[in-house]
Amino acid sequence: MPLNKFNSNLIEKLQTECMAKNYKSAYINKIVTILKHMFTKALDWEMITEETLKKVRKVKLLKGEVKRLRYLSEEEAERLVFNCEPYLKPIVVCALNTGMRKSEIFGLTWDRVDLKNRIILLDKTKNGERREIPINDTLLQALSGLVRRLDCKYVFYNPKTLKPFDNVKRSFSSALRKSHILDFHFHDLRHTFASRLVMAGAHLMTVKELLGHKDIKMTLRYSHLSQAHVRQAISVLDKKYDSCVTVEHNDRFANRANPY
Repeated sequence: MPLNKFNSNLIEKLQTECMAKNYKSAYINKIVTILKHMFTKALDWEMITEETLKKVRKVKLLKGEVKRLRYLSEEEAERLVFNCEPYLKPIVVCALNTGMRKSEIFGLTWDRVDLKNRIILLDKTKNGERREIPINDTLLQALSGLVRRLDCKYVFYNPKTLKPFDNVKRSFSSALRKSHILDFHFHDLRHTFASRLVMAGAHLMTVKELLGHKDIKMTLRYSHLSQAHVRQAISVLDKKYDSCVTVEHNDRFANRANPY
């Protein structure tokens, strides 16, 4: 079918067919999102008209999508790191302690790592914004133990090719299996980082900056994991009324209520 023949009706029919096959809303929405992106690129490449793109963009995503949020407990995280192969262990430790995306970790070069000041500086991020990530004690120990080569600029590299890893799926799956951890993906290490921060009481804006989210809405998915911010808000009232409710005031109110 010619690309210019695509319209909102055609894509909505595709949504209906997928729903009839009991596909999840998240899966159907992903298909539509990818289609919209494809047609955006098609316009850039002058393969379609702007009118066609408008028709495709008119299609709305399905409601009721359940966002997946899988993260490891502290005990599970320790078990996973223990069962990782030697080359994989520092990669997983980096993901758990920085929340960096897989592409950011695999593409990390030593000139972006400052062990002295304990900072990782990311210039090329998904949203195009510069990001600084502190290096904690755990990550510092892992990075300090890595072998650095003058002929390889990457932090995590394949010693046979001296090129960065592009896929650790097999060894990561093996570590998960040994650790008896189910339904978990590499990207969920990023969720684990964010979830543990929120549960420890970190402010959501701080988590947003560390993850490199462009919109706070993306970070709010972790808000239900901790009620610390709610308790903190209520505690403000204590400070307002603590100085008012004293024994002296109580006696005065009691005398007014009972003059005899």
